[in-house]
Amino acid sequence: MKGDPLDRRRLLTRFASGTALLLSGCDRLSNTTWFPRLLDRATTVNQTLQCALVGQALAPEFPASDISRHFKSNGTHDPQDPEYQALARNGFADWRLEVTGLVEKPMRLSLAQIRALPARTQITRHDCVEGWSCIGKWTGAHLGALLDQVRPRPAARYVMFFCADPMQQTLAGVVKYYESIDLAEAYHPQTILAYEMNDAPLQIPYGAPLRLRVERQLGYKMAKYLMRIELVESFAHIGGRHGGYWEDQGYEWYAGI
Repeated sequence: MKGDPLDRRRLLTRFASGTALLLSGCDRLSNTTWFPRLLDRATTVNQTLQCALVGQALAPEFPASDISRHFKSNGTHDPQDPEYQALARNGFADWRLEVTGLVEKPMRLSLAQIRALPARTQITRHDCVEGWSCIGKWTGAHLGALLDQVRPRPAARYVMFFCADPMQQTLAGVVKYYESIDLAEAYHPQTILAYEMNDAPLQIPYGAPLRLRVERQLGYKMAKYLMRIELVESFAHIGGRHGGYWEDQGYEWYAGI
């Protein structure tokens, strides 16, 4: 008897991610030149499996009658970051999204400029790794439309999102939330930079002024409080080299639902 396709996909993606996590446990290896390349190949296997098994399939969308009366706020609820708090007090009038990295045309965009990009509205289910789900209505700019403006260079493979919410204090300074997706996911029609939730401007508990919605993955992939986007070739020089804050703690990089 054939197993459920989703179960097989989870098994394969967990195998690929798990291999990278097991290998990454040795600090001595991480200081070599060949080991980071091996980790990057494991990520590539994960990405290849994702594309082969999921392709450009859409996440389910729902009627307005299914919108949750109370939508829980995942992750940080109010970033205690001085720069962010100053921007919030001014209604985010001075906020700018910086787009850098492997692009031909780096940009700094106001919220008004992002609102002027081609947009999409979708009613989708948010699935949290903690086990709860809520349905909400999101409106935002197509991430692909923004990428078309900055023009990714041929070497670009991943889109990194750097956020305002502090996660931990280290000797090197404050670590703020960061996350990533590949270019295929970035150009997916349901991947948007959301600035409205349930027909109202995005509120602080939900990621104001701008958050990522990547509807085919779990909630921790949907970075909130966006400050900077960077296109990169690999994660070799970012955090723990796994592509995201929680991924560096052992979570899967591709968190498909």
